[in-house]
Amino acid sequence: MSLINSSLIPTSRIAAVEMALLQAFGTSAVTDISLLAGGLSASSVYKIVVHNKPYVLKLNAHATATLPKPLVLAAAAGIAPPLHYQDIENGISISGFIDSKPIRAVLAPDKLIAELAGTLKAIHSVPCEVEGDDLQGTIDGMIDRFRQTNMLSGPVFDECFGHYEKIRDKYPWKDTNKVFSHNDLNPSNILYDGERIWIIDWDVAFLNDQYIDLANVANFFVHTGEQESILLNKYFDNAADDYKTARFFVMRQVCRIIYAMLMFQVAVQSKPADYIHNQEMEGIGLKEFGALMGSGQLSLAAYEGQLMYGKALLNEAVHQMRSPRFAISLAQLV
Repeated sequence: MSLINSSLIPTSRIAAVEMALLQAFGTSAVTDISLLAGGLSASSVYKIVVHNKPYVLKLNAHATATLPKPLVLAAAAGIAPPLHYQDIENGISISGFIDSKPIRAVLAPDKLIAELAGTLKAIHSVPCEVEGDDLQGTIDGMIDRFRQTNMLSGPVFDECFGHYEKIRDKYPWKDTNKVFSHNDLNPSNILYDGERIWIIDWDVAFLNDQYIDLANVANFFVHTGEQESILLNKYFDNAADDYKTARFFVMRQVCRIIYAMLMFQVAVQSKPADYIHNQEMEGIGLKEFGALMGSGQLSLAAYEGQLMYGKALLNEAVHQMRSPRFAISLAQLV
């Protein structure tokens, strides 16, 4: 099948994609092509079949020499799927396709968390010189943009941002011990082939605070104190002291705020013109959101799901920042 006959690839990029296929496989013909979901990046990602083998074709939204480097590093380290082709100038990459299994169903929770901790250690040990945006400045900007939209307001938001000001004052933002960080370790970017974990979508990876990846993994996979201990002790080689544990807990709330702001940004863009944002925050938690997602009543591809997920994340952050552990953790950072 010629890409010219496919409506999935933008017409302006077909020639470059066909050249990429020719150089990688000796043919520009594909027997199948389908669109895959993505993460924080604005890239278009496709599953293609060439010579009866599946691959992942990724088209970066903006071709730049800096974007593919993290993917190259991760693939070379065996953390990302094998990289078969890259065209930096045109923002094209072709990687191996992972036939992912439902990781939570295949691995017991404790085993899964230990495996994820090992994967984080592998990522963070990769030598990297890719600089990124200032973390504190990025979060401040996200909150400012959210406030400017005037989409939601009220006491929960006031309380959340008040707690964030405490974090802003206490957190060691200027720590120079930065690591190669993925920065978007949500479940859609964590694949399991039945034997090992693979990490995909490296578009927002750069040198960053190691606690970002730790916190994101925990927010999606860690649900008990025992599981938290497994993650931290495995990652820190049984040296997770009070300071590290406190910093980890604070960063979990920061990451919840980040993802909430991202969800609200997406919701603003996808809101139907005749809708008015529902200001209700009471009774909207991650448990309730998860139940509605599981039953198919909500989708993150639609406005209602995006809005509710943002609210649930923000409510959870506020709930945790009301706890004695939050005050104790902030004191540990001094």
